[in-house]
Amino acid sequence: MVECIILGDSIAVGLYQQKKDCYSYSHGGYNSYQWNKRYGGGLHYFKNEVENVIISLGSNDHKHVKTEEELTYLRSTIIATKQVYWILPAGNLNSPVNPPISEIQRIVKKIAEANGDVVIPIQGLQKDGIHPSSSGYKQIAKAIK
Repeated sequence: MVECIILGDSIAVGLYQQKKDCYSYSHGGYNSYQWNKRYGGGLHYFKNEVENVIISLGSNDHKHVKTEEELTYLRSTIIATKQVYWILPAGNLNSPVNPPISEIQRIVKKIAEANGDVVIPIQGLQKDGIHPSSSGYKQIAKAIK
């Protein structure tokens, strides 16, 4: 049995530093589309042997990424025997091609609620307003049972 798998972007990469007991399928800078293209559906070889799955995606999504479609697809491929956690994006790059972070947060919460998943907000941010601080990563790791 695999205790946990971390999926996602640079926030997932950072979380892996706190949770080395997990497998990590994460890549800094990836948006939801890029993640699905590289890894999507590729976790099937774990079958039903994963207890917890942690997802961090959305912070890098821009207006050309169909965030809800991509995250819904990703979630449909995941089976966890205990819990699926979503790290709620706190921010994204301030750019006219990026949707408001509130829209990404709405989508993450909607998908999580529809599947009985747990949403973990980021508390304690680095100056960029996107990535958790050291204490923020520790808080996320602690919230994952």
